Amino acid sequence: MPYEPRRTVGEGRALEGSKGQNRPFGSGADPWMVDGTHADRRIDLLSLIPLLAIVALVCLVGALVWLVNRSDVERARTKLATDALWVEQTLHFQLSVDEDMLARMALDTLGDTAPDLLETRARLHMAANPEVLSVNWYDQSGSLVRAIPGKASPSDQALIAMVAGTQSVSARPIYGQIRGNSVSLAMHPREDGGIVTATISLPLLLERHIPWWIAEQYAVQLSDSQNRVLAERAKRDPDPANAMHSISFDPPLSGTLLRIAPYAVPTTFANTLILAAIAGLAGFAILALLALYRNASRRRHAELRLRGEMAFRRSMEESLTVGLRAKDHEGRILYVNSAFCNLVGWSSDDLVGRIPPMPYWAPDSLEETLARQQALADGGARSQSFETRFRHRDGAEIDVQVFEAPLIDAKGAHRGWMGSVIDITDAKHAARLARAQDESLARTGRLVTLGEMASTLAHELNQPLSAIASYAAGGLNLMQQPDPDASLLKTAFEKMQVQARRAGQIIRGIQDFVKKREPRFAGLDLSDVIQETVGFLAADARESRVRIVVDVEPTKPVWADQILLEQVLINLIRNGVEAMPEHRRNGETLTVSLRASPGGGATIEVMDQGTGIAPEVANRLFDPFTSTKAEGMGMGLNICRSIIELHRGQLTHQPRPGGGTIFTITLPAVSGTLEGWVA
Repeated sequence: MPYEPRRTVGEGRALEGSKGQNRPFGSGADPWMVDGTHADRRIDLLSLIPLLAIVALVCLVGALVWLVNRSDVERARTKLATDALWVEQTLHFQLSVDEDMLARMALDTLGDTAPDLLETRARLHMAANPEVLSVNWYDQSGSLVRAIPGKASPSDQALIAMVAGTQSVSARPIYGQIRGNSVSLAMHPREDGGIVTATISLPLLLERHIPWWIAEQYAVQLSDSQNRVLAERAKRDPDPANAMHSISFDPPLSGTLLRIAPYAVPTTFANTLILAAIAGLAGFAILALLALYRNASRRRHAELRLRGEMAFRRSMEESLTVGLRAKDHEGRILYVNSAFCNLVGWSSDDLVGRIPPMPYWAPDSLEETLARQQALADGGARSQSFETRFRHRDGAEIDVQVFEAPLIDAKGAHRGWMGSVIDITDAKHAARLARAQDESLARTGRLVTLGEMASTLAHELNQPLSAIASYAAGGLNLMQQPDPDASLLKTAFEKMQVQARRAGQIIRGIQDFVKKREPRFAGLDLSDVIQETVGFLAADARESRVRIVVDVEPTKPVWADQILLEQVLINLIRNGVEAMPEHRRNGETLTVSLRASPGGGATIEVMDQGTGIAPEVANRLFDPFTSTKAEGMGMGLNICRSIIELHRGQLTHQPRPGGGTIFTITLPAVSGTLEGWVA
């Protein structure tokens, strides 16, 4: 539904600001809206979701930072342990290299290798491995045989004594006690052979064989069991807060620990800036959400009310028996309700989005419908109403009344048309039947009235015919005289002419009354109509011993059909005369009055002195076949009311004070011409 009434946030605020305006149920509670207390609570909880989300986000960011930091710590520890193992392995490897050198020297000493060659090999190894401070050869008695670079190490004697005391040979060099920051190792390859020793500087070992990238990250120490630092390579003091990794360096060095500690890592400006930005954004978001909480609550409240109103309008639309149809300027259907779908037999899926011609248009009125559609598009935003014919999906013809109103959007732009479609098939059929029945009843009523008037007609015609016959006989007698009086003949002929005209009027009136004809409206003076009608019934009234009193005052002319209006007056006057009991008639009066109405029209009252109308009959007096006469058909007053309503007037009755009934005819005064007045 492209043009279904959607509401924006602004419209929701407008609904909220109206404080009850546009509410379908007045000032009371809206049954279409969710219960207020629970709904508000849910709304408050929903409005807190973004705030809770921001807090959760901050917590998650904090947790992420903590996890990242922890991960970094764990990674640093893992790296520390890995690097420590690497350093330990590197130092072990280097010591094993020195051990291999010493073992080769000892084995070469037992052979025929020249001493100079041994010294050269030793010096070359010492040049490549500066941690080796000296290499010394001793005989079986422990006396120094040869020394490089020229003197024995102070720690060699204790080591030689320890090796000689074992009285065994060694496949690998044996380490002595650490003296200062150096350690000696000895090789005793054979019981009868000498001993070869080497002195290794621990600081030089660390300095030479720990790479720079390790030294840039860690402080590396060798310490004894009393935590005395034997050797160290560090550019600065390590951070006490950081973890230190210790590895036993025994063997080869007894009671020695290898310790690696990372330096303090300064906090970078970027990290500080990121953390400050996260904290600032979180604070700003929380403040913004707190500031928007009230507006969000109002908006959701307005949306709830809007949904309630939309549900109400949707339910109202679907419960209507009137078909609703929205279309754009091109005639494309935008929306139909269920009543319209039931009317034409097509579903909304079949109709929405279609452009003319529509499947429900009658084929015989296709061109007319297209022309009306074009005229509607060219006519601007003006409401229109017309009758047309639709065809149901099953082929049945449907007469409909269509009311087209402009479809205006929220910006005031004319987007199309909203039509209300009413099925008037039954109504038109009933109207046709009613018109036919009314015509039949009117004709029947006229015939009935004619039968009732037969005796009066005979009397009325007998009077002018008798007068004509008398005047003719008198005229013949005068003409037979030798010298007839011309003035008397003229008078007789004039009276004959008057009576003949009178008889002709009576006959023509009866003919017009009986035969079917269209109403002939003209501007009438009601006083003349009343006088002529009363004159027509005067003789009948005298015979019935009832006196008709005429009380008229000047009124504005009215548009009326004289014959039909006289028929009504004749019927009412005759009913009034017959309503008076015959045994009580002795000069009773029946009054016909004419007065001006407050609205400019005229009021005619026929007041009798009869027995009145019973209460059980009064409410249905104008219904067909309702009569107070023993032999009446009950059609006269119904026809009279139809005639008065045709003149856009009213026919009513009420009891007359003192007894009797008053019938009141109210007719509107019409100025100008008849055009546009007659229905």
